[in-house]
Amino acid sequence: MTRSVFSNRFTKLLPGDAEVENFCRQVHQAAWSSVKPTPVVSPSLLVFNSSLAKQTGLTDLMDCKDSQLLADVLSGNRLLDDMEPFAMAYAGHQFGHWAGQLGDGRAINLGEIRNAEGQHWTLQLKGAGPTPFSRQADGRAVLRSSLREYVCSEAMHALGVPTTRALSLVLTGESVVRDMFYDGHPAPEPGAIVCRVAPSFVRFGNFELPSARGDTELLKQLIRFVLTTDRPDLAARLQRKPDAWTEVCLEWYQRVCDETLHLVVEWMRVGFVHGVMNTDNMSVLGLTLDYGPYGWIDNYDPDWTPNTTDAQHRRYRFGQQGAIARWNLYQLANAIYPVVQDADGLQGIVDSLQTDWQLRYMAMMCGKLGIDPQSPSASDLVSSLESLLVTTPVDMTLFYHHLSRFDPESSDSDLVQTVQAAFYQPQDLEKMSVKSQWLTWENDYRQLLLTDSERETRRLRMNYVNPAIIPRNYLTQTAIEALQSGSSEELQSLLKALENPYTDQEDIMLRFGGLRPDWALQKPGCSMLSCSS
Repeated sequence: MTRSVFSNRFTKLLPGDAEVENFCRQVHQAAWSSVKPTPVVSPSLLVFNSSLAKQTGLTDLMDCKDSQLLADVLSGNRLLDDMEPFAMAYAGHQFGHWAGQLGDGRAINLGEIRNAEGQHWTLQLKGAGPTPFSRQADGRAVLRSSLREYVCSEAMHALGVPTTRALSLVLTGESVVRDMFYDGHPAPEPGAIVCRVAPSFVRFGNFELPSARGDTELLKQLIRFVLTTDRPDLAARLQRKPDAWTEVCLEWYQRVCDETLHLVVEWMRVGFVHGVMNTDNMSVLGLTLDYGPYGWIDNYDPDWTPNTTDAQHRRYRFGQQGAIARWNLYQLANAIYPVVQDADGLQGIVDSLQTDWQLRYMAMMCGKLGIDPQSPSASDLVSSLESLLVTTPVDMTLFYHHLSRFDPESSDSDLVQTVQAAFYQPQDLEKMSVKSQWLTWENDYRQLLLTDSERETRRLRMNYVNPAIIPRNYLTQTAIEALQSGSSEELQSLLKALENPYTDQEDIMLRFGGLRPDWALQKPGCSMLSCSS
C-alpha cells in the first residue's frame, strides 16, 4: 500500500498547548492543543468519497480493500503514520455577542496531507470525542446532523459554491443523547462521524482569540502562517520587503473580504441559508464552513431562517446574509488591527464593503435573469421581481429554472404560464391584482431581453447559474429517516442526483426536482432545525 504524505504545517509552524491531558480548560499562548479521537465501539463505513480521496492524495485509503480498516481510520479508532491530531483554539462572536474562547469542541484535525501536485488538505473528524474546548460536552455528533453535513458539502461543491468537502460518513455503533428542540425531551440517537476536508479550517475566530487577550505575538504568527500556507505570493513579497508588513496584511485582508462576499453571493444565488453565521464559522479562505442548522429556500422568503435558536430575532435570515458577512469582516478588521496598525487602511476596506456587495449581488441577480447588469433598468427589474416573489409563494429554484424557457421574441410566450409550475398556490394567479403585477413585470422583462445583443445565448447562460435541483430540506430528512429504518437507498440516490444539479433529466426532476410537499411545511427537520447535533 502506498503511504500518504502528511506535512502537518499547522502543528509544526504554530505554538501548541504545553498541557497534553485532555480536559476542558482555557488555552493560552497556543494555536492548538494535542488531542486524540476517543474510540467508538463499532464503526462502520456508510459513505466513502473515493474521488475526493484521490484528489487529496489519500492513497492509503484509496487502495484499501478492507472496509473495517477504512471505518477505523475515518472514525479515529486508528491513526495512520504521521497523523498528528489536534484541536484548534479560537474565539468568536455568536449571534452578535462576544463569546470568548470556543475552539474545536468536537472537531479533531487528524493532520494535513500533501498530494502529488503539492496541494495541502486538512482532514478533520466531526464527532470524534471531547477536546479541551468541549465545554463539558461529549464531543459527539448524531447521524441526522452528520448526514446533512455530508450531503450539503458535496451538493455545494457540485453547485460551484466554495465549500469544505466531505470524505466519509461513519456510523459509530453508539447512541448519543440529544434534546433535538431544546424542549426538555432528550433522547438517544444513532451516533456518526463525518470526515471533513479543506485546504485550511482557519477562521475569523482564530485571530479574535489572541487579539482579545492582547497576545500580539501569537496574532502575528497566525497571520504569517496564513500568508505562508494560503497566500504564497504575499509571503514572497514580505520576504523580499520585510518592511512591507502593513501593506501585505491589508492586501491579505482585502482578499478575505473579496472571497467572503463572493461566497455569500453564491449562497444567495442557489438559495442557501447558513443559519449560524457566527465569526467562528467564517473561513479566511471564503469557504462554506460548519454546516449546522442550515436550510434551503423553497418559496422565496428573505426573512426565513432555518435555525430555531434564531427564530425570534432572525439575525441570520436569508436576506440578511450579506449584511452579516460585512459585520463579521468588520470584527476581523478589529481583531488584526493590533498588529496591522493602520486604522485608515482597514477602515477604507471596510467602508467599501457595502458598495462592493451591492455590485456583486446585482451582477449575480442579473445573471439569474439573463440580463445585462449594465442596463439602466436592470436594478429596478430585479427589485420589482423580489417584491413580486413574496406576494404569493413561489419556489425560488423552480422559478429561475423555468424562466429560461420564456421566449421574449414570441408574442405567444406567456411568462406566468412558463413558470406556473413554481407556484405553491397557482390559484393566486387568478387574482386580478396579482395577475396585473406579473403582466407588468413580464412586459418590462421582455423589453429588456429584446435589447440584449447576446440574447441567443441567454438560456444557456441562465441554465449555467440556475440549478434544477438542490438538496431541499425535506429530501435530506427523507434520506435520514430511511437510513434510521435501515435503508441507504434514498441517500445514495440523492447523492447521485446532486452530482449534476444543473441537469434537466426527466427522471431526476420527477423524484428530486419538484415543489416542497405540504407535509414538509411543519415537519421537524424539513422546516426548522436546532443547533442540537
